[in-house]
Amino acid sequence: MSLLMAPPLPLMFLLMIPGVYGRSLGVSYRHSHICALKDSSVIMSCNYTYPTGHQIMKVFWTKNPVKVGEEYPDLSEDPEYSQRLQYLGDKQKNCNIRLSHVTQKDENEYCFRFITDKPGEKWIGHPGVYLTVTDLQVESPERVTEGDSVRLTCKSSCALTDRATFIWYRNSHPLTERRDRNNQLLLQSVRREDAGRYSCALQEHTYISPAVYLSVTYPPKSISVSISPSGVIVEGDSVTLSCSSDSNPPAEIIWFKEGTFVGSGRNYSISNISSDHNEGYKCKSRNKHGEKYSDAVTLNVMYPPRNVLVSISSVEGDSVTLSCSSDSNPPAEISWFKGGRFVGSGRIYSISNISSNHSEEFKCKSSNKHGDKYSDAVTLNVMYPPRSVSVSNSSSGEIVEGDSVTLICSSDSNPPAEISWFKGGTFVGSGSIYRISNISSDHSGEYKCKSSNKHGEKDSDAVTLNIMYPPRNVSVFINGSGEIVEGDSVTLICSSDSNPPAEISWFKENQSSSVGSGQSFRALQSGRFYCEAHNQHGSQRSDAVTVTVHHGTGRNVIVIAATSGGLSIIIIIIIIILFIMKKIKKRSAVHEHENDDPSAGTYMALDLQSRSSDVYNTLTVSKISKCAQQLIY
Repeated sequence: MSLLMAPPLPLMFLLMIPGVYGRSLGVSYRHSHICALKDSSVIMSCNYTYPTGHQIMKVFWTKNPVKVGEEYPDLSEDPEYSQRLQYLGDKQKNCNIRLSHVTQKDENEYCFRFITDKPGEKWIGHPGVYLTVTDLQVESPERVTEGDSVRLTCKSSCALTDRATFIWYRNSHPLTERRDRNNQLLLQSVRREDAGRYSCALQEHTYISPAVYLSVTYPPKSISVSISPSGVIVEGDSVTLSCSSDSNPPAEIIWFKEGTFVGSGRNYSISNISSDHNEGYKCKSRNKHGEKYSDAVTLNVMYPPRNVLVSISSVEGDSVTLSCSSDSNPPAEISWFKGGRFVGSGRIYSISNISSNHSEEFKCKSSNKHGDKYSDAVTLNVMYPPRSVSVSNSSSGEIVEGDSVTLICSSDSNPPAEISWFKGGTFVGSGSIYRISNISSDHSGEYKCKSSNKHGEKDSDAVTLNIMYPPRNVSVFINGSGEIVEGDSVTLICSSDSNPPAEISWFKENQSSSVGSGQSFRALQSGRFYCEAHNQHGSQRSDAVTVTVHHGTGRNVIVIAATSGGLSIIIIIIIIILFIMKKIKKRSAVHEHENDDPSAGTYMALDLQSRSSDVYNTLTVSKISKCAQQLIY
């Protein structure tokens, strides 16, 4: 379609040649100047006349008429025009052409040329049509403040020939309500949404002007804070707060924590975050047009329990209430423990009818999904009298004479009890520990402790100390009248003091091996005999005694007993033995039986020294022959 942009200005060019036909030859152009839009199609309209009787042989358009040889160049044969030029006229009088996709290179003078069948009769319409090609430019201020008005103009380098309808675009989208024959776009009370790239075009034309950006300046709006990473924030994490705002020009960002300035910039980072950061953060966005704060964002930092404390919140009579407090996020679950054993849950633990069984350490455990922590222990101090009083011996095995022994008294009481020690009912010391150094058999006996406080007292059960010691006071005495005939025997008895009881071996002087064992020994031969007592703690031998057997018919046997202990000791021992034998005779008759194993004798305990301590003295009373009984009685 042709675009005619200027009011018609008829112009007739008559080119006359000598002859009668001069006045009837000519070319007339509708427009002598055409202003065309870049990339549009232009129609150059014209008419031509020639004398009657002439026949048109050739018509064509040329530019900037300059002959090449004998003729002007035909544009339809020019490669730059052949595909864009279309002849719309005829060979009678219409000489219109259409030139498509015009550019600045097409700015030339275009003339119509026709040739008749008469020799030498050729015409060219000169001056022709001058073509100017223009583009469109949007003229606009670079920026405008929100609320102001602005006028945009779609400009061309030449005045377009015909009035056209202008179309405006913002960000490549047509503003349908902005179609006007006026080449200006008026934006009243500009909003920030009006900012963008503006371009203009003519209706039914494809060419669009280069876009011009219109910047609308305005104060900050839509201020918000976002947290990265999103989700749960755990103590020790790193967190970045980002402030976004809508403003033009871009705003300066300032950060505040509970009203205190903490930083600037679009992002505010916190590394190794802790519960101290559990406060409200906000950003302030400001530019030369104004400022605005975001809503506060509170960081919810999760952390395991800490500062776990137990307090005794109330005590009334025999009841008590324990309270557990802790600092954690999220809130912790509370568990109660008594001496390491779970006893309950919840922030408060109540005990009614309190007793000494509650006199233990109580602690609470505060737990959430990030960890747990125990409180320090709190001990309930319940008063009560002594109980469970007992004595323990530091020596787990045998107690041997010369050892040191420690007796420990333990009792359960509150307040702690005073301890007193007794041996056989006699006070011997105080304190929870009673020590005996260089112990001897004199320390044998029953010991107990007494535990006392202001609420009562209690005795322990008795503990007996059994002191072990090696044999001592080993001696031999003769059982008989001292006179026997050949063929009879005399019984020797060995006594000793030891714990545990000693084993007895008999020896005859000048012989290396023993001649018997057991408490008693029956001598059949003359000689000096002695006994040796031994246990695991030691041994001791007696003094030797002499046995003499007399050979003769009168059954006179003289037995001489001589001991280093003296005659008086022997006489005392004989009297004791006679007394014992008399008692035995009253209870049962003595059966005669010869037994070469002295250990098969009967054992009786004697307290030869009248001691109060546990002393073991044993004698064997031999099953003597009738002959021996006759000698005694």
